Amino acid sequence: MTTTKRAASEIADLGDKITSLAKRRGFVFPSSEIYGGAASTWDFGPLGVELKNNVKRAWWRAMVQLREDVVGLDAAILMHPRVWEASGHVENFIEPLVDCRSCKRRYRLDELPDGERLVEGWRTGDVDLSGTACPSCGERQLTLPRRFNLMFKTFVGPVEDSASVAWLRPETAQGIYVDFESVQQATRRRPPFGIAQVGKAFRNEITPRYFTFRTREFEQMEIEFFVHPDQAAAAFERWMEERRRWYEGLGIPSDRLRFRVHAPSELAHYAKRAVDIEFQYPFGWKELEGIHDRGDWDLRRHGEYSGKDLSYYDDLTKERFVPHVVETSGGADRGTYAFLLAAYDEEPDKEGVRTVLRFHPDLAPYKVAVLPLSKNERLTPLAREVWALVRPHFMTTYDETQAIGRRYRRQDEIGTPYCVTIDFDSLEDRAVTIRDRDTMSQVRVPIAELAERLRERLGPC
Repeated sequence: MTTTKRAASEIADLGDKITSLAKRRGFVFPSSEIYGGAASTWDFGPLGVELKNNVKRAWWRAMVQLREDVVGLDAAILMHPRVWEASGHVENFIEPLVDCRSCKRRYRLDELPDGERLVEGWRTGDVDLSGTACPSCGERQLTLPRRFNLMFKTFVGPVEDSASVAWLRPETAQGIYVDFESVQQATRRRPPFGIAQVGKAFRNEITPRYFTFRTREFEQMEIEFFVHPDQAAAAFERWMEERRRWYEGLGIPSDRLRFRVHAPSELAHYAKRAVDIEFQYPFGWKELEGIHDRGDWDLRRHGEYSGKDLSYYDDLTKERFVPHVVETSGGADRGTYAFLLAAYDEEPDKEGVRTVLRFHPDLAPYKVAVLPLSKNERLTPLAREVWALVRPHFMTTYDETQAIGRRYRRQDEIGTPYCVTIDFDSLEDRAVTIRDRDTMSQVRVPIAELAERLRERLGPC
């Protein structure tokens, strides 16, 4: 499978096309739409949930199942509030918030013109907005930045007081750190080893935007890789390349990915080094995944706040050390969006333009569509027999409405790699036709061999 390279102007036009297709075909719906919607919240529909689950499965397979040095975890969303004090989120998980006195619009400081320079000034205590115009109304009526904590606060128990305060986790990583010792002892792992987790996180974003790219509720796919301090730099380089190869292997062109190194002034409070893998979205180059050298910040801080020694004793070298952490942190939602954008293609054909989502087979929501040539009472029983035959092996769909050409186009538009057509000859020879989404080539195979022939094309599913 190949993915077409695109000019920057074409990429800029993709956003509206994908948003429209996603709603029309059941990938993504606005949440609570019958009530007018809820800002920046989205529901993944029948095709979207399959696509997103396939992204997560592909990540888990590559990062856990096929590796010898990573194990999994599913930690709780609600944690002891001291966790977030130790991690620095209560104090440091802050964005500078600016309001326009004229039009009442609200912005993160980095969204203003020359935002990077303004953020740098805010960090050093020297920011001047007197000459900066509001991007919406053009007036120079911006307030000075104020600190805004991105964590969602909630309460545990029947009484809403300071003793019952809890936080919805803004990242999944902290659950890994507080369970580090338990996982290490249960699995008898020696550093270097990693702990992987896929789960929900919540951030009270000031200006969520760009479809599913930046939302207040999202899923992360994270690995915290624990190493000897001397091994952190080498592990960081390996993870950078491995994570980029993963995206390319699932169909994102190399020219739509790049690394961006964080300047010392923009590093998070826990980071010694950070590099983003950026993707060329319709709205510009934005973070797809982050790789961070977190040093010993997290285990050391949780050790201090909990009173628990989280160092590791190596009985082979007789050395005790606090492991350093190399983190890879990607978003399942923004990753799914990136795969949608990368897969989208249009090509001329005799009927006008054929829209195709050229998903890697591992990601396609449906692997196989079973299509009787027509809605004929003689074909339907055999078509449903074939559908029952392939369902245990692959995620499939069945469609017998409208002409066969239109049904092929529908399957192309949702990214189904293969269509299986049952025609009148099938009633005699017990054979069906497999049609390839990308090449539109067709091959006739016996029904008895169908599952195996599809498996040869699709691989393990």
